[in-house]
Amino acid sequence: MPAAVDRLFEGKTVLCDGAMGTMLYSCGVFINRCYDELNVTQPETVRTVHEQYLQAGAQVIETNTFGANAYRLKHYGLREKVKDFNLAGAKIARQCVDAIREKQSTQAFVAGAVGSLGLPLEELKKAGLDKARAAFAEQMSVLAEGGVDLLIAETMMSVDEAEQAVLAAREVAPQLKIIVMMTVNEDGSCLDGTSPEDAAKRLTAIGADVVGCNCSVGPATVLSVIERMRHATDLPLAAMPNAGMPRNVEGRNIYMTSPEYMASFARKFVRAGASWVGGCCGTTPAHTRAMRGALRVMEVQDAGGEQITATGAVVVAREGGVEPKPLRERSLIGRLIAEGEFVTMVEIVSPKGFDSSKEIAGARLLAARGVHAINVPDSPRASARMSAQTLCVQIQQQVGIETVLHFTCRDRNVLGMQSDLLGAASMGLKNILCLTGDPPKMGNYPDATAVFDTDAIGVVKIVNGLNHGFDIGNNPTGASTGFTIACAANPGVQDIDHEVRRFAHKVEAGAEYGITQPVFDLRLLEKFLRAIEGFRIPIVAGIWPLTSLRNAEFMRNDLKVAVPDEIMARMAAQTSKEASLAEGLKIAQEMLASVRGDVQGVQVSAPFGKYEAAAEVLGLREEA
Repeated sequence: MPAAVDRLFEGKTVLCDGAMGTMLYSCGVFINRCYDELNVTQPETVRTVHEQYLQAGAQVIETNTFGANAYRLKHYGLREKVKDFNLAGAKIARQCVDAIREKQSTQAFVAGAVGSLGLPLEELKKAGLDKARAAFAEQMSVLAEGGVDLLIAETMMSVDEAEQAVLAAREVAPQLKIIVMMTVNEDGSCLDGTSPEDAAKRLTAIGADVVGCNCSVGPATVLSVIERMRHATDLPLAAMPNAGMPRNVEGRNIYMTSPEYMASFARKFVRAGASWVGGCCGTTPAHTRAMRGALRVMEVQDAGGEQITATGAVVVAREGGVEPKPLRERSLIGRLIAEGEFVTMVEIVSPKGFDSSKEIAGARLLAARGVHAINVPDSPRASARMSAQTLCVQIQQQVGIETVLHFTCRDRNVLGMQSDLLGAASMGLKNILCLTGDPPKMGNYPDATAVFDTDAIGVVKIVNGLNHGFDIGNNPTGASTGFTIACAANPGVQDIDHEVRRFAHKVEAGAEYGITQPVFDLRLLEKFLRAIEGFRIPIVAGIWPLTSLRNAEFMRNDLKVAVPDEIMARMAAQTSKEASLAEGLKIAQEMLASVRGDVQGVQVSAPFGKYEAAAEVLGLREEA
């Protein structure tokens, strides 16, 4: 597959696997074992690790051969096993890659892992660089014979050693590209004192295909090294840090960096110029999975979905396209939005079981009060609940009130999204709120796999495409789904500039009105509205009637909603459950009165199923 491998080096982001040693250690393999020997003595254990990384989304897996060179194996009395261990390691990885290609049509690649020789710098110089090159050549020639797709020389402790690895690869496996990564100390210097800039220049000059940094003391240090290397070379860069520094917990070395933290740095690595991203010591398939999700979303954020054809970038004039009905003719909500009338919505969350009688009764009560629509979240906080789409259909059929379906990309790939959206249109659902979705780690099944083929911007594009008669492959469908398209906004985030940019992308993608997260600090809402003046669409403000001080603390600390100190103080002053409910209701009513002139509607949440309270916030009493 030479052509396919070459495409990995064209600048697009490539996700590599994480630590092998950490995973083997977690399987109960003692730390003083020769881990390379496991390719022969415990191949199924090694195979399982590879499979987990592939299932987590790794595009490149490394063979379990980091220490399978003459110098490191000599330490275990296994010097003569260089060929056996490397061939077996390459075979296991190749079998795993071939299996996932056959079963899931997923293409992945095998990198022959070549670690440093494990010699102190002075000893390396005494042994002679020619001997270092010979040791690398011996291992690399066997890996090439075993069928690896490329080579990774990693955790190089000196640039001299790294240069010998590149020269060895060119001698014995010139057909294979080689990635070379240095390890650095806390100040970012290589262990021989060479600066990242000089290391990048020397490795570029000697013929490396990719240069970078791995292992080291954690993501932050590796990021600084990548930023410095970017100024010194035009080669692709690789960043594969440890999950921080290990701590000894009851005799076991534990790495404390979370998958989410590593995922945040995956984005930073790419922003800094890295195209090869992965993990080293302490990282696991969970870290790989988190990085995969972060990188997928990032691709869409950067291009507003344009780069992912499945998001259905819309060109209405294209043959087979149709013009959707005017907004006012698509739904009641569409008419109210188009005519500038004030919209009222109440949020009803799906049940955790299959009995929706309480939710139907709540919708019936709210419809009788005169609420315009029921807003149904899609498993908020990644909780396992009845599907939002099912509850929307039941409410519309049994109550006769319109619904707004929250539609996330967390649990569906783009094919599933199109199928569900077409189904929603066929069942009469006309209002869609396009969301990315809360990650599974927030919910009651944190090990569930998130999909995130796209993000909220991409979902808006998909829905807009279906409205114009195009499926996700830009093939004409012949009819418009006729959805009204809403997007979300969060005026309370710390990085408001980033939120405003994303909101602009959503508007450009086709969003027709926005719904905000619950607002407690009117100053933040006003700031957001001023920031979007250049691409303003109608805004529906979210309002949450607090039920207690604990509820306010949950909003502030768990959901990271900006709740001003004065509101916290008002809730803290209440001495009974009834008083807390009354005060929360009063605060929500004050919020509604304050925002009414600046927005075109409100969405009121009904925490803990308090539907009557939601109606009271809106001033809708029974006689209405």
